[in-house]
Amino acid sequence: MRLTIIGSSGSFPGPDSPASCYMLEADGYRLLLDMGNGALGALQRYVDIYSIDAVYLSHLHADHCFDLCSYWVARMFHPGGTKSRIPVYGPKGVARRLAEAYGLDADPGMTEVFDFHELVPGELRIGPFDLRVDHVNHPVEAFGVRLEHGGRSMAYSGDTGACDSLVELAKDTDLFLCEAAFQDHLEHPKDMHLTGSEAGEHASRARARSLLLTHLVPWNDDEVTLAEARSTYDGPITLARSGQVHLIGG
Repeated sequence: MRLTIIGSSGSFPGPDSPASCYMLEADGYRLLLDMGNGALGALQRYVDIYSIDAVYLSHLHADHCFDLCSYWVARMFHPGGTKSRIPVYGPKGVARRLAEAYGLDADPGMTEVFDFHELVPGELRIGPFDLRVDHVNHPVEAFGVRLEHGGRSMAYSGDTGACDSLVELAKDTDLFLCEAAFQDHLEHPKDMHLTGSEAGEHASRARARSLLLTHLVPWNDDEVTLAEARSTYDGPITLARSGQVHLIGG
C-alpha cells in the first residue's frame, strides 16, 4: 500500500498544507481518506483527479469533507461530460450534509456523480482494501478506520479524543496515522482531540510499528507535539507533511 499525504493541517488549512486528506493506493485503486478544505487543489499535484476510485469521510466537519463540494463541481460539469459515479462513504446524513453545504436540494443532491454509503461500525470492503470502522470520541459522529491489503495494515484516527476503540483499530498495524491537534501544556476541551503524548500512548497500547502524526494545527509548534509523542512511544515517529509518500510495510 502506498499512502500520499495530500493535506495534514488540523481544523483549517495552513500556509503549507490543506486540511485533512490522504490518498491510499493499491493494485491501481485510489481511495481518498477525507477531503478537507484545500485538498482538491493540492491533489492535482499528484494525480489526475478523475482517477480517484472512492472517497471515505471520517466525519462531517468542514476540515474533513468540504472539498467534496468542489469535487462534485469538477465531476459534474466537466466540458467532456459528467464523470461516472464513484462511491463515497461517510457518517449518517452524509449526502444531505454535503448537498446543504453547496446549497443544493437534498434530492437528488450530488447523487449524479457520487454513490453515497452511510458507515456503521463493522467491516466492509472498498476496492482491494479490507476495512474495519468504529466510532471514536468526537462531538459529532466520527469513525476511525483500519485498512488492510496484501498482509499490510494501517489505521487512521480521523478526529478523536482518547478512546479504547482507536487502540483496537490500530492494534499491530504497520502504520498508525493519528491526529495530534492538542498539546499537553494548554487548556483544551475534553473528548475532542488528542495531544502528542496521548497519540503516543495509543500507539504504544496498540503496539503499532510506526506512528505518523497528523491534524497538526497551524498555531501549534509541531516540534513540541513530536516531543510529546516521543515521551510515550518509542517506535518510529514522523510528522505528516503535504507531499510525503509512505510505503506501508515496505
